[in-house]
Amino acid sequence: QVQLVESGGASVQAGGYLKLSCVASRFSTNSACMGWFRQSAGKKREGVASVGSDGTTTYADSVNDRITISKDNTKNTLYLEMNRLNPEDTGMYYCAVRWTRGCPIWPEYFTIWGQGTQVTVSS
Repeated sequence: QVQLVESGGASVQAGGYLKLSCVASRFSTNSACMGWFRQSAGKKREGVASVGSDGTTTYADSVNDRITISKDNTKNTLYLEMNRLNPEDTGMYYCAVRWTRGCPIWPEYFTIWGQGTQVTVSS
């Protein structure tokens, strides 16, 4: 069955850098829309970034130019690079996939989810 496994989460100081990975199984990352989402304590899950099968990327306004989503189709892996981390970036980060038309960053449009990886940023 389709599976997504995230890794790379850690506890870091503000201003630091992290690169998250999401390894996909039983489907090709070049055939789907994939996204990264985060959920902080007491808040709803929110979209961070997505990348379509054609490579088109979409970012949440809140991340500005600090975050880059990419995928390596040869490794069937999705990445999220985060620079200049701040405490507001703290949360559980999830990757997800959808195959229907379009590649939004709204969580309700995604069907398969990974288990998440924790990012904690201290000031």
